[in-house]
Amino acid sequence: MSTVKKMAVALLVLCAVFSCMEKVVDSAGVDCYDACNTGCVQSNTRLYLRCDRKCQIRCGPDSEVEGNLE
Repeated sequence: MSTVKKMAVALLVLCAVFSCMEKVVDSAGVDCYDACNTGCVQSNTRLYLRCDRKCQIRCGPDSEVEGNLE
């Protein structure tokens, strides 16, 4: 019976170690321009270009998408 307990404890320790090694990939917002431009679905070319320009302004190099950078 002690062998089964040792194996169970070893398995729990391995599970704890491997669960700490998991990497979580955050795919949302990786590319601000791509995420914004995906929402610019318009049948009218003028409206699409207007939305695209807003995305360029919102996600440009001077934008503060990451938060307050003061």
